[in-house]
Amino acid sequence: MQNDIYQEIISIRNEGGEAALATVISARGSTPREEGAKMLVKPDGSITGTIGGGSIELQVIKEAIEAMRKEKPKQLCYRLKEGDDLGMICGGDVEIFIEPIVSIPTLFILGGGHISFTLAKIAKLVGFKIAVVDDRPEFATAQRFPEAEQVLATSYDKAFSELKVGKSDCVVIVTHGHKGDEAALEGALSTEAKYIGMIGSKTKNAVVYAHLKAKRITQQQLDRVHAPVGLPIHAQTPEEIAVSILAEIIQVRRSA
Repeated sequence: MQNDIYQEIISIRNEGGEAALATVISARGSTPREEGAKMLVKPDGSITGTIGGGSIELQVIKEAIEAMRKEKPKQLCYRLKEGDDLGMICGGDVEIFIEPIVSIPTLFILGGGHISFTLAKIAKLVGFKIAVVDDRPEFATAQRFPEAEQVLATSYDKAFSELKVGKSDCVVIVTHGHKGDEAALEGALSTEAKYIGMIGSKTKNAVVYAHLKAKRITQQQLDRVHAPVGLPIHAQTPEEIAVSILAEIIQVRRSA
């Protein structure tokens, strides 16, 4: 069973999913399972393996889902005695460690200009995988973006049919014109990306939003977008703007 769990963890990471692994790290006295017993919990509460069933397992599943949401491990201690809230009378003590299984997020950068050039470099240092898209072949090259796992030269309205964007991934739209921004944003909103940011003034972005609403994009969908992109740190140079964008992405990722 544990081999099945490890194989499933590999599959989840490869597919950009998430889960949490619960392991019995200490079992004293009479307990449902021995040390080393494992249970893999998915976001919908389904499991592979078991740590003994019963009310403890139900409680651990809830804690595991919370650990996934916060992307933080946690250690739990339970005393199994008659009359406690768990309703178990085994008489032992058990400690369980919950470890979130989080895929390495990808930062999808739509646009290959000066801001993207710096953003790709610093995002790679922070731990992101990098994918860059530009409709100009001379800007979408592996030589220009050596940090990127994927570089795609295609039109922005076709890009997301070729990109695999997961719910832990981030999208930054910094194309060279509002038409490119609009096409890229429409595609980004069709994904489950954790973060979507778009560069531009409030006036320009309002025009883009109006065009998308005419295509039946809802205000609720547009509320997902961080625009103007980046934290307000009075950034002016492409390098400073890239820093402000990545700072906002980190803020969103680490917020509960």
